Amino acid sequence: MSVLPYLKPTARKRLGRIGSYAIGLALILVVVAFADWPHIQKVFFNPSVAMKMWPAILIVALKNTLIYTVSSFVLGSLLAVLLAVLKLAGGPLGWAASAFIELFRGIPALLTIYAAAYVLPIAFGFQLPGEGPGAGIVALTIVTGAYAAEIVRAGIQAVAPGQAEAARSLGLSSGQTMFWVVLPQAMRIVIPPMTNEFVMLLKDTSLLYIAGFTVIQKELTTFGQDAVSTTGNATPIVMVAISYLVVTLPLTYLVGLLEKKLDPKR
Repeated sequence: MSVLPYLKPTARKRLGRIGSYAIGLALILVVVAFADWPHIQKVFFNPSVAMKMWPAILIVALKNTLIYTVSSFVLGSLLAVLLAVLKLAGGPLGWAASAFIELFRGIPALLTIYAAAYVLPIAFGFQLPGEGPGAGIVALTIVTGAYAAEIVRAGIQAVAPGQAEAARSLGLSSGQTMFWVVLPQAMRIVIPPMTNEFVMLLKDTSLLYIAGFTVIQKELTTFGQDAVSTTGNATPIVMVAISYLVVTLPLTYLVGLLEKKLDPKR
C-alpha cells in the first residue's frame, strides 16, 4: 500500500522535488557516460569558431538586442498605461482599447512583426522609419503594450479605493487623481511583473530576424544564424544562448528580489 496519501502536502511536495532531481541527475549521468564528447566539443564548443565571433557578438549583436528591447519596453509601457486607463474608463474608447488588447494578445508576436515589416508597406505603401529594426520595434511595442496593459490595469485596481476618494475630496479632478495618486502607487505594485515582462521581451527580440537586418543591425539570434551558415558549426548558437543567459539570469534573480521586497504580506 502506498504511503503517499498519508503524507502531509509539504512532505509530498518535497518528495516530488527530490524525485525530480533524482531523475534529472540520472539523465545527466547517462548523457555524460554515453555521449560522444569529442564530437560534441567540435560541433558545439569549438574555441576557434567562438573566437571568430568576438567582439562582434557583444558590440553589435548584444548591443542591438538591448537597444531593441529597451526601446520597445519603454514605448510599450507608455502604451500599456494608456490602454489600461482607457479600458478602465469605459465607453467607446474603452471598448477600442479592450479590442486592441485582445487582438494583439491573441495573435503570435511573429505575425505582428511580419505585418509591420511587410504587410503594412504592401497594403498601404507606407514604410515605417528605420526599415527592419523600426518595424520590429513598433511591432514589439504593440505586443508589449497589449500584454503589459493587463498588468497595469490590475495594478491600478489593486490601489485602495480610499486613495482616490481622498484625492477627490481634496479637489483633484479624475485625471489628476489618476496621474498623481493612483498611477504612482500602481507602478510600485507592477514593478515585479513588468520586470518579468522585460525578460520575456528580451527573448522575443529573437523573432525580429523575420524583419530583415543589415550587418550592423543584427540582433543576437540573426547574428547566430548567419554565423552558423558561414562556419557550418553550431558553436555560434551556444554563444548566443550564453549571451542571453548573461542578461536574463540576473534579471530573473532581480524579479525574485523585488517580489519579496514588495510583497505586502512580508
